[in-house]
Amino acid sequence: MNIVQIEENVKQLIYKVAQQELNKPEFIYELLLAYGHRSQSIGRVRNGERNLAEDKENTVFWKRQIYFKIAKQHDLHTLIDQMKNEKRTESNKIRFLIVTDFKTLLAVDTKTQDTLDVRFGGLPKKFDFFLPWAGMEKAVYQGENPADVKAAEKLAKLFDEIKADNFDEDDLNNNENLHHLNIFLSRLLFCYFAEDTEIFKDKQFTSAISKSNEDGSDLSSLIGRLFNVLNQSSEDREADLPDYLADFRYVNGGLFKDDIRVPKFTHKSRRILIECGKDLDWSDINPDIFGSMFQAGVDKEKRSIMGQHYTSVPNIMKVIEPLFLNDLYDELEKYQDNINKLLQLQHRLGEIKFFDPACGSGNFLIIAYKELRRFEMELLKRVQELELEKTGQYSKPFSVIQVSQFYGIEIDDFAHEIAILSLWLAEHQMNLIFKDELGELIPSLPLKTKGQILCKNALRSDWSEDFDFALKDEIYILGNPPFVTCSDRNESQKDDMELILRPLGNVMRLDYVACWFKKGIDFSTNFLNSSFAFVSTNSICQGEQVQLFWPYLDKKKSSIFFAYQTFKWTNNAKEKAGVSCVIVGIKKEVNNCFIYTDDGLKISTNYISHYLEPNNTIKVTKHKKSISNLPEIILGSSPIDGGNLILTEEDKNGILTQYPEAANFIKPFISGGDFIDGIKRYCLWIEDGFVDKASLIPPINEHINNCKQWRMGAGRDAKKGVKIPYRFIYRKFVPNKSSICIPMTSSEKRNYLPICIVPENTVPNHGVLVIYDFEPYIFAILSTKMHMLWAKCVAGKLESRVRYSTLTYNSFPMPKLTTALKEKLNVSALNILEVREKYSHLTLGKIYDSEDMPDDLKEAHRINDTIFENIYTNTRIENDATRIDLLYKIYASLVAKE
Repeated sequence: MNIVQIEENVKQLIYKVAQQELNKPEFIYELLLAYGHRSQSIGRVRNGERNLAEDKENTVFWKRQIYFKIAKQHDLHTLIDQMKNEKRTESNKIRFLIVTDFKTLLAVDTKTQDTLDVRFGGLPKKFDFFLPWAGMEKAVYQGENPADVKAAEKLAKLFDEIKADNFDEDDLNNNENLHHLNIFLSRLLFCYFAEDTEIFKDKQFTSAISKSNEDGSDLSSLIGRLFNVLNQSSEDREADLPDYLADFRYVNGGLFKDDIRVPKFTHKSRRILIECGKDLDWSDINPDIFGSMFQAGVDKEKRSIMGQHYTSVPNIMKVIEPLFLNDLYDELEKYQDNINKLLQLQHRLGEIKFFDPACGSGNFLIIAYKELRRFEMELLKRVQELELEKTGQYSKPFSVIQVSQFYGIEIDDFAHEIAILSLWLAEHQMNLIFKDELGELIPSLPLKTKGQILCKNALRSDWSEDFDFALKDEIYILGNPPFVTCSDRNESQKDDMELILRPLGNVMRLDYVACWFKKGIDFSTNFLNSSFAFVSTNSICQGEQVQLFWPYLDKKKSSIFFAYQTFKWTNNAKEKAGVSCVIVGIKKEVNNCFIYTDDGLKISTNYISHYLEPNNTIKVTKHKKSISNLPEIILGSSPIDGGNLILTEEDKNGILTQYPEAANFIKPFISGGDFIDGIKRYCLWIEDGFVDKASLIPPINEHINNCKQWRMGAGRDAKKGVKIPYRFIYRKFVPNKSSICIPMTSSEKRNYLPICIVPENTVPNHGVLVIYDFEPYIFAILSTKMHMLWAKCVAGKLESRVRYSTLTYNSFPMPKLTTALKEKLNVSALNILEVREKYSHLTLGKIYDSEDMPDDLKEAHRINDTIFENIYTNTRIENDATRIDLLYKIYASLVAKE
């Protein structure tokens, strides 16, 4: 559930209370539902099974969630203070305290200590206070000293000291040295966490290392000896071990199995090591985000973003819920009154396998593990309720879920070690929650078999051979493979693409993430009970990448069974929050399909297209010319000049003031951004036979020489123009002709493309698509809503913006135009241009903004739309979905004729 939905839900709820359409005791249950709590869980709170309050009519006390009271003749502030001071509030880990008399509402977030004091009717404006219910934690900043940030900062300082005392640059370039250091750090993290969470005795590790010499001279050997002890059962240990070592419990699980070189310590590094234990409470560490923060801590370039951490849990849930979790809850609901079926479902939980082939620090696996454990607890609570009803007692609960069911591959050694550790930490935290919820503590030591996380290149390995997967296994593959742009690929990644994608053809035109999709498709072809879902840059489902990659999915007879259309992916750092992504879920056998939109809609459909549209099986391909007989469209001219042939208006005026004859070599120049934003620029345009004459003008000669110098030191394309530094390298400009110009990139929020007719002798650049031979009706067609919708469907994207191309233009489908209709469109085009002229003082970007578009321009476009849409159907088109459907049908008929 997204923020827009939640806000609307809260508004509707407050309205119902105001209109007395809802009984006041029902308010709190409806509020919880408004934030996405599952109805079956709320049902059990509502009927009293989960409500531990004595006065169940006016009070709700739900473990780990809320303590709510309806105030009757009480001062609200006194009442909420009393609730806060009750012992059971802390012991039951209540997150939100809420009191209301339905005139005012007070609330306390016990985790952040934030408070809310709001007029009851004003709650929708403060709806974000309760967003943690929807899995959306508030942003955490350094100044608030959260546990994750403080721990990561402290460990970063320790990391710096250890590196300085033990390694030079050559040492750190040695993979073995780095591996030993990474294992050492992960073991430290475990020891700190263990002594604050009852795995070890309180501060047992810190106390042990404090027994070393103050100068740190013997600390390395002490820690090395301790690591050996932690890997030994009591019967295998030396008989004469000192008590402070013998008191440590056996850890097992492989964490302390390998011998490593423990770094040496100085007085300073020893002090920091001890402070990490004494000054920090490691029980508050969140394994699902701490790994990423710690990685940022040990990378100096990333330290500035360490305190700007956003939890990515809501986005991870977008993958996990439709991939497997929603189906599990549906089964729980279906079998909620059948103990045997519920126990069979629990047995299945212990058999499922989860695999992230690009797992990083393990975030996806950890959240999947936690959610599976939470689901199991819900299931076991229901089993207990049924057993109590039947026999008056219930059996001892136990968990069947093991971290060994969670598999990952990660190429970075440090992230790989942190992922292994984080799964163990998550297991212990969930065991403590299991105790709170069901009264049984699952022993943490000795550790069970670790999660199966490998350190290797997942694209160069056979996933089915890496792990013990059987063909009949229920396997869910999930994750967020690397976002690597074409310009950022290193040689190894290019080799990966060549290896994985070569059978598909022109591999370098695809996104790097396509490698993971292909491997996922190949895997699910063999393992028929598997499915997978990856977060991806949205461009893989747009433009030419669709026809390059997705036919492979059809070839393998697999299908997309759920998808999230383009949305902004918030990752661990504030500066990474703007990546435009999609989520695509794929499996072999598909019954029901769902598309999730960015505005919160869930669309049920029989088929999801490769463009992530519902029920569209038509594939749009490249065409050399327009299938609708529109005039030729070409890319603008490209200077590749380092900016040396381009002039500002000030540059141009300065040259012409001194050298009026320079006017013969200067032309207006325009890019997509220029005419959208109203920027005037110019360029040098010198024909081959006039170079000598142009070079006699000193400022022009300077520009030419600067261009030559730049091209000599630039890339391959630039070097092609070293001998012609006075001219554009790619020249498509046609003199003495006006043109229609379409920007290659345009906001997806616009209802119409902001195209323009450019006067003759204006040079469009390579960021613009140009039509030279046209009649006005062509402008009218390109200015329709139908054309913009087609661009949104089949064009590529730059982030979420429309990336127009020749594919969009040449594939645009429409019936043949009559002479009479062309004339109507000619008149309509002139009408649009005439209205636009009234707003010539504003930029094109401003008047085509979806919110600021002038009413008379809207009307001119509405008339134009009506004229044009009559060629598709005689009836009025009610919505965009109908328009898109018509476009695809016409496209299919035109392609069939070809």
